[in-house]
Amino acid sequence: MADLLNIGLSGLRVSQTQLTVTGHNISNVNTPGFTRQSATQSTTLPQFSGSGYIGSGVTLTDIRRSYSEFLTAQLRNTTSLSSDVDAYKSQIDQLDSLLSGTTTGITPSLKSFFAAMQTAAEDPANMPARQLVLSEAEGLARRFNTVYDRLNAQNDSLNKQMSSVADQVNRLAGSIASLNDAIAVASSNGQVPNDLLDSRDEAIRQLSTYVGVSVVPQSDGTQSIFVGTGQPLVVGNTANRLEAVPGKGDPSRFELEFVSGDSRQGVTSLLSGGELGGLIRYRSETLDSSLNTLGRLAMSISDQVNTQLGQGLDLKGKVGAALFGNYNDPALTALRVKAFAGNSNAQPALNITNTSLLNTSDYQMEYDATATPPYRVRRLSDNQEMVVSDSTPSGTLTITDSSGRDQGFQIALGVPPPTTGDKYILQPTRTGAKDMAAVLDQADQLAFAAPLHSEANLQNKGTGAIGQPSITNTLTPMSQAHLAAISSITMNYTAGTPGSLSFSGLPPGVTITQPPSGTLSVTPGQTNQLSYTVSVTTGTPATTQEYQITQSFSGRAETGDTFSLAMSSNGVSDNRNALKLVDLQTKAAVGVDALVGGTGSSFSDSYGDLVERVGTLTAQARVDSEASTAILKQATDNRDSLSAVSLDEEAANLIKFEQYYNASSQVIQVARSLFDTLMSTFR
Repeated sequence: MADLLNIGLSGLRVSQTQLTVTGHNISNVNTPGFTRQSATQSTTLPQFSGSGYIGSGVTLTDIRRSYSEFLTAQLRNTTSLSSDVDAYKSQIDQLDSLLSGTTTGITPSLKSFFAAMQTAAEDPANMPARQLVLSEAEGLARRFNTVYDRLNAQNDSLNKQMSSVADQVNRLAGSIASLNDAIAVASSNGQVPNDLLDSRDEAIRQLSTYVGVSVVPQSDGTQSIFVGTGQPLVVGNTANRLEAVPGKGDPSRFELEFVSGDSRQGVTSLLSGGELGGLIRYRSETLDSSLNTLGRLAMSISDQVNTQLGQGLDLKGKVGAALFGNYNDPALTALRVKAFAGNSNAQPALNITNTSLLNTSDYQMEYDATATPPYRVRRLSDNQEMVVSDSTPSGTLTITDSSGRDQGFQIALGVPPPTTGDKYILQPTRTGAKDMAAVLDQADQLAFAAPLHSEANLQNKGTGAIGQPSITNTLTPMSQAHLAAISSITMNYTAGTPGSLSFSGLPPGVTITQPPSGTLSVTPGQTNQLSYTVSVTTGTPATTQEYQITQSFSGRAETGDTFSLAMSSNGVSDNRNALKLVDLQTKAAVGVDALVGGTGSSFSDSYGDLVERVGTLTAQARVDSEASTAILKQATDNRDSLSAVSLDEEAANLIKFEQYYNASSQVIQVARSLFDTLMSTFR
């Protein structure tokens, strides 16, 4: 009877525990990361009697989690991937809307500017039309400024998000370290602390939403957490930190540092996965290149328009003034070179030499006096080493790639020069869109007229006709004094097969350098394309400027016919230079590579390429987001199918274990009745 009573009591204890575990599961059905638990029971040691072994009841052996390390790791990894994609997508969606918008993008302002230029070219003396060109130029510059400000604001937002996420990473790392300590203590008695393990797994899962992690179990029950390429974020009960700090090369772009004790390591390029990985990937792959592409386009527009205006005359007969600001202003050139923290006081400047050759990459420059050559420049977009030519003693560095392609800029070292160990980030185009500004405010100073004109002598006997000269290559801007020196040049025709035009009456300081003979060959009765170079030397001290001129010659001239070339006195009814300004809209002036035939893009095509690239990346991000969301749901479902609490199942267990409890109580009741009967026989 004592054995029967013990058997009933053991069943009572086990059933009570089963009910407790079931109630615990039901209570935590909505607890994030909770893993369903179950009690495992087994028979106690049987007792031997003369007729064999008789059971002595039941005992509780373990309380287990319905847990799979594989499914947990799968959920953690897919959570990290999904957070990375979502963070990237949320940022690039904003960029795509900005660049492709009909009211926020560059295209509408660019079209309006050239439409105003076309209207003015049709009537170059119309002052309202000229004023409209100035207004549209100002609007175009402001549009570039606004787009840059929006992108720069997004960069500032990324900095704040990186700081906030780093704080969350540190908070969770500290929580995991504390849980590791508690688990190690609780596990010392040989039993598994299920709820603490659930809390740690959930903390690690939450950590994976912020940054990709690797988890390594240890023999004492703790788990070590690593980020990047193996940086130990949590080891045992010790947690290290991630900190978002201003970049050493560019303080406007925050970088992430791994902090362990007194040591710091830059890990921005090493981190991947989670929200941090998505933000870093978006900035490096999309935002930086978009800022550089916009800056290059703004510089190219300013350069091409100003250059063409500098080859014409305004309404007062003066050489044209610049419409847009000088991108090589000393106040801007120094800002393109960002010194690393800890550098010497040297501050080089970056001067743009050819906007058509610029690309959209940043560069890193290092100086080591013991190396040959001492300056090392690396293009960051592809990590290609550049060839650096130092024009000492002028202190100007020319940068070309391994194939000899000029990068479109030079480095002016300045005083004092760099010292060994100095590092710089070179950003030729980063702020080009911000720096663009319309500076011309007088409509009559728009140089719509060509500087030179030609005409046939009214006394000519033949039918020879000469076209208006076009300057295809000149210094920028042209010199008023040098132009004025071309007061009048006479071209004399001599009949023959072929005929010839020879120059005479050259003013002082004016020579014909090409062709060397000073005689042009023409074929009578056909349209001939004349090409020659006029060199002008004037001033004190003397300076020289050359004008490469092309013009047509047709008809049948007779010997003795003359034609003249002279500077235009004013540009009231001349629109030849204005038409060249209009032609800039379709000129391939951006990203020209002279080594492969001079290919390049027009202004509209260059911006269109940017919009198309961002649009493609946005579409891909949306596809990736849908895919990662589906994968995450699948991983969550797989984990929940094993570990999540089912209320239906727990309700069934509740009834089962209640009956178990009642049955065990009945066994005790029977044992008591038998004992009472036995005792009554001895009374």
